[in-house]
Amino acid sequence: MYKETRLFRSEFVPVRGLDYHVQIWNGQPDSTPSALPPLVLVHGWMDVAASYQFMVDAFSDAFAAGRSIIAPDWRGFGQTGLTPAGYRADSYWFADYLADLDFVLDHYAPGQAVDLVGHSMGGNVAMLYGGVRPARIRRLVNLEGFGMPASRPSQAPGRLAQWMDGLKSLEKGEMALKSYDDQAGVARRLMKTNPRLTPDKAHWLAGHWARPDASGQWRILGNPAHKIPSAQLYRVDEVQEIHQRISAPVLAVEASDDSMGLWWKGKYSLAEYHERLKQVPDARVAVIQDAGHMLHHDQPGPLARLIEDFLNG
Repeated sequence: MYKETRLFRSEFVPVRGLDYHVQIWNGQPDSTPSALPPLVLVHGWMDVAASYQFMVDAFSDAFAAGRSIIAPDWRGFGQTGLTPAGYRADSYWFADYLADLDFVLDHYAPGQAVDLVGHSMGGNVAMLYGGVRPARIRRLVNLEGFGMPASRPSQAPGRLAQWMDGLKSLEKGEMALKSYDDQAGVARRLMKTNPRLTPDKAHWLAGHWARPDASGQWRILGNPAHKIPSAQLYRVDEVQEIHQRISAPVLAVEASDDSMGLWWKGKYSLAEYHERLKQVPDARVAVIQDAGHMLHHDQPGPLARLIEDFLNG
């Protein structure tokens, strides 16, 4: 099985009524201030903070030395908010991720700007946060956080109906996440989704992505309520107003595989995303070769070097 180079410790931080699980590599338990800005890593949808382990291991010793690397599990994922009470949450709102991140940064970096890296959904959160709280971010790395296709006001009635129908489906147990007989079954599931994921990494990640329940069945650490379509439409004009206020340099990293083409099938393209990026005052694009959407799993070494060079720049 994969063996970590850099071990992390877990902490639970009170955030807005939740015990927020946070993984920390390096740094000191007493939160002694460092001359280096903390590096904060936020994960994507149906993922966990531990997903960044391979990339963190690939950082050079010179880069990691003396720097706290902090990765929270978003609410309803991993070990955050998945107590029996937490599982009763039936809706998740995007603005909550921004507020949660704000509280986490207040705890770990009060009055200090941080370097922020976000993947997929986490990349979208990072970009919005960078525009809402520009003074809190020194440099920002967006890993395949493309945003969503533009919406139309005429979609609002149908979207609200979808959301309500989703709540009923959740209540009936129709959205329950598949369970697995053992850790190896979870690993096979991860490799099926991402063929580039090697067996050793898949087995290691499975132990953080899922846990056995009282009956011995391995269950994914994610609230199925995340599968319910949002009640709110994605408003590109509002998002771009926020992106225009990002003052930090931004590195937008893409995988060589075209995730956009696979997901949206012409409804939203990489070219359109690049056009939107022009609203960000200081943004550049980089591509990781031989990688898919989970580029931090597929090519952690090249990605780590790319991030190091950008953050040290």
